[in-house]
Amino acid sequence: MHGFETIGKSDDSLHALSLILAAWDEGTEAGVAPELMAYAALFTALTDLVSLFGEEAVLTLTRGLERRVTMGEFTLNRVTQ
Repeated sequence: MHGFETIGKSDDSLHALSLILAAWDEGTEAGVAPELMAYAALFTALTDLVSLFGEEAVLTLTRGLERRVTMGEFTLNRVTQ
């Protein structure tokens, strides 16, 4: 079984990201609200990860997200003073 640490370290992950971004653009251009796209993406990602790695591994991953969000890792237009 592969761990999460192997995800995101290859050209394949960049290709996957470009495909997701293209689908996101297509959805928003079709009038789907960005927050609905986000919920759909999160649901799809979490259900796929549970299928691949199991619930405990996904719980570990999601528990770590609180710290990362708080630290601003996902804030694109962050203003520092």
